[in-house]
Amino acid sequence: MVDRCSLALYLKPGSRITFCRSRDKSKSILQNTLSPNSNTYQSNHHNMKRKLPMLLLLAALAFSSNAFSQVYTNLIFFSEQGERFTVILNGIRQNTTPETNVKVTDLIAPNYKLKVIFDDPNLGELDKNLMFNQGTETTFVITKNKKNEYVLRWMNEVPIHQALPPAPGQQVVVYHSQPAPTGTVTQTTTTYTESYGDPQGNVSMGVNINDPELGVNMNINVGGMLPSGSQVTTSLTTTTYSTTTTSGGYEPTHQQPAQQAYVLPGYNGPIGCAYPMHPGDFQGVKQSIESKSFDDTKLKIAKQVIASNCLLSDQVKEIMLLFTFEDTRLDLAKYAYGYTFDIGNYYRLNDAFTFESSIEELDEYIMGYRR
Repeated sequence: MVDRCSLALYLKPGSRITFCRSRDKSKSILQNTLSPNSNTYQSNHHNMKRKLPMLLLLAALAFSSNAFSQVYTNLIFFSEQGERFTVILNGIRQNTTPETNVKVTDLIAPNYKLKVIFDDPNLGELDKNLMFNQGTETTFVITKNKKNEYVLRWMNEVPIHQALPPAPGQQVVVYHSQPAPTGTVTQTTTTYTESYGDPQGNVSMGVNINDPELGVNMNINVGGMLPSGSQVTTSLTTTTYSTTTTSGGYEPTHQQPAQQAYVLPGYNGPIGCAYPMHPGDFQGVKQSIESKSFDDTKLKIAKQVIASNCLLSDQVKEIMLLFTFEDTRLDLAKYAYGYTFDIGNYYRLNDAFTFESSIEELDEYIMGYRR
């Protein structure tokens, strides 16, 4: 008695061969739909014996092709409080300059030895054996535990084909297992104005790249029109980086670069993150969130975007107003506080609440967060 048939092979019209499993699962049964007494059956049975090894070989090759295809993984690292850092994987530095948000792409192994070196030497280093699911884009956050020690924590993961485009300000590097060549990068001060209004003002920027090992000496000057509004000043001093591989691992030597500075007109309060999302990018994110029908889906997308960006208080408020329910707005306001530039303006979010209890709960959360 046959339990089930798992595979049917059609050799030619009118002839089918089926592989089945017997009830006692001790042997396979080969069935043919034709009568065993027919001449056609005898002929097909003979042909089947000759063709079966080739069919099995083709099936094995198809299985091997799928089983051994390359699976790539992306890893995202970001610091919750905006500390700049360098990612070292298996002893090789990945990002050439310290950043607050780094995405490393095209990883093929399921685990790596990770070292995180902060740009501020007083913050120390992190060492961790990193394991993750392959074929995903996995995000890790660098934060502090209750003992005020820096730790790396898993945050979320999505299938790699569902990964969002790189966030503004995020440095994306393709994983490499060889040290990058030494080079000198000089970027002059960039000053421009931006707002939501009509295009006014201008922008000027100069970049000089000089790398004798690669034979590159390039100067770029850009000028043009940008919208009017708040003034933004970005400056970075000449920075030289070198990579040395020793028996002890990675040894970085570099001059300390000046950090980029965002200036919000009229605001002199505390700052929660380094550089807010550009208004044009924010409008695209807002439209993406608004296109979803349910609050739960909107909240999931909003948190994914916020986790790898820096927002203004007014931008957080605009996202809150996309939600229907008060509890969802409160959840988002709590989550976004650690990713907001002008946290001194966070009181502006109070207008997005209907109940006083929500305002009080948010205030209590902020007070506990600061402690």
